[in-house]
Parts: sequence; C-alpha cells; structure tokens
Amino acid sequence: MEIPDNLLCLFNAEIVEEDGSYFIEIPNQEVAFGDVTVGEVYRAALLGSGAEAKTDRTPQRESDGPTPPVETGETRTVDIEGTGEQGDGIARVERGYVVIVPDTEKGERVTIEITDVKETVAFAEVLEREEYYP
Repeated sequence: MEIPDNLLCLFNAEIVEEDGSYFIEIPNQEVAFGDVTVGEVYRAALLGSGAEAKTDRTPQRESDGPTPPVETGETRTVDIEGTGEQGDGIARVERGYVVIVPDTEKGERVTIEITDVKETVAFAEVLEREEYYP
C-alpha cells in the first residue's frame, strides 16, 4: 500500500454507534503531540483490519483461529499504549493483536521490526523513535 506524504496520523480505532450516528475516537496523543487540531475538518480513510480474505472459500475448522496480522521481519510504526508486568511496551495492531516492544514507554510512537510471532502475541525491537512523542 502506498502512503501519501500528507498523512497526518495513523492509528487503530473502533467505530462506535451513539444515537444513530457513528464515531471514530481520535487518540488524545494525536491532538496533544501530533498534527491534529480540535475544530478542524479532516479527511479520513478507513482500512480493513488487515485480515486477508480466503480465496479458496474453504471453511475454517473451529479450532483454527485467524492468523497473526504480522510476520517476522515486518516493519511497522506503532504507538505504545501501555507497559506490561516486565516493563516492556505494549502496542496493539489489527484485531487488537499485541506486540511487545522492550525499552519503550507508554505514549511513544516507534518504528519496529517484528522479531518473533506467536499465535496471540508478537515481539519486536525498536528501529526508530518519533521525536514529537515524549
């Protein structure tokens, strides 16, 4: 996928219904530290969850869950949403899939490389840190 140069921010969000209207919540850090300003009008693009549609239409067995949305060696830019019990940063990608990123803190935006992928969690290392996040 090609990403345009004028992209201001990228994040995962859930569509929420309220009184017959639908909303996407913008994370606070995008307003506090990013290029998004309250009261301005922006264009939004919605991307799928990243799960590829099956082309053979073979039904999945009940025990077969979806495949992880990341692969070893893949690079991504993610927001660290919290820290785990061991102090490592936690990021979430498609479908809420957890990526553990050591040596990061909540609120950081980092470019990572996926180093290990498990069924429910992946591990990554930091390649680059975005400067405008604390």
